[in-house]
Amino acid sequence: MATSRISDWQPITLVLFLAGIAIASDVMAIETKTLRMTGSFIALVLAMALLGPGPAVAIGLLTIAIAALRDKTGPMVVFTNVVAYATFPLIGGLAVRVLDIGSADGATFALAVSAVFGVVNIVNFLMIAIPLGQGSGRSIWTDLRRVYVPILPSEALAAALAVASAATYRAVGLPALVAVLVALFLFQVLTRELLLSQERGVQLEARSTQLASLQVGVLAALVQTLSLRDRMTARHSAAVARYARAIADEVGCTTVEQELVHTAGLLHDIGKFAFPDRILLANRKLDDDDWKIVRTHPYQGARLVRRINGYGPVAEIILAHHERIDGRGYPRGLTGEEIPMLSRMISIADTYDVMTARDSYRDPVSQAEAIAELRRVSGAQLDGDLVEAFIRVLERSRLQFQHTTDADFERELDFDARVRGYALPQAA
Repeated sequence: MATSRISDWQPITLVLFLAGIAIASDVMAIETKTLRMTGSFIALVLAMALLGPGPAVAIGLLTIAIAALRDKTGPMVVFTNVVAYATFPLIGGLAVRVLDIGSADGATFALAVSAVFGVVNIVNFLMIAIPLGQGSGRSIWTDLRRVYVPILPSEALAAALAVASAATYRAVGLPALVAVLVALFLFQVLTRELLLSQERGVQLEARSTQLASLQVGVLAALVQTLSLRDRMTARHSAAVARYARAIADEVGCTTVEQELVHTAGLLHDIGKFAFPDRILLANRKLDDDDWKIVRTHPYQGARLVRRINGYGPVAEIILAHHERIDGRGYPRGLTGEEIPMLSRMISIADTYDVMTARDSYRDPVSQAEAIAELRRVSGAQLDGDLVEAFIRVLERSRLQFQHTTDADFERELDFDARVRGYALPQAA
């Protein structure tokens, strides 16, 4: 059949896993005076992308059936939900099948999943909002403006989580989807805070700051997920964050600036999520076409981070971390002081770690050899003054990053403390 094939239900562990996520997420639903939201939509999109229309529809209907029994929902609402959850997973699943997304390469697959997420998200909203609006006398445009538009940032983040989860599953397998549980929980906490802050206008500014910080916790979860696909890149990012913070401290940057460059260091290579495995895991020399893709990762990473409210400065640092003092860098060919200072710190930390890392693509060099190379490219590739500041730190301390174990990676990411701290109200 066009909508359900035996192969769609394999592996059955994935079907059961996604069904469990959808149901559990629906149990933790976010409810306000005007809206009820769950993260089960991400699980349904994953079912569309990784399984097919039949399993996606089945998981959707099972989720709302359990919700109806639990909440004793009225007949009209049940009917509306059944129609919606039987329709948008079917549309999305068939779109995946017709477009043959499953056989696409990494970047095309990610783009296609994003497009499917956006389309079915709008279809789902309209199928729920139109009948409810008719019953209450509200126009669909009113609901779009007051309900849908304010949650677009959260939906964009949900789309990024769905794409990252689907891509990681294809590369690593079912164990990687454990990260989805963390991501879904954070997504729902994030959305709850966003909606509550809308309803409590007097707290909007404080909540926006809190939410922006929490969203960085979600992106930190992406770094952990990236480590499942490519441990080398994830550990490199943590090392760059450590070294860049040390440079910022040495030159007298504020605590806020040090945290900013540390966060940018952790996320500076997040754009590599879009790389196909033949590039991300390559053990060969890259050709010209491969390098064209590689050079897009500052832009791709900046685009993802820029969607997070309040983190435009982090995105700008990420965008410029491969610029050169002499203007021969990418993606914009900036020169000298045109390059943000914190981006210049990331460039130095990046260059040093690539040379000295024990699990890099090349044989590591000694600290003395790395310092000599930093000085050799100082003033052309790297900022000379910042290079000397970093060398001072290296020569008087034992600053280093241990790539061959998980300890330094976990310590630098400090995921649990990061999320826990950001989720609590900040003291004045």
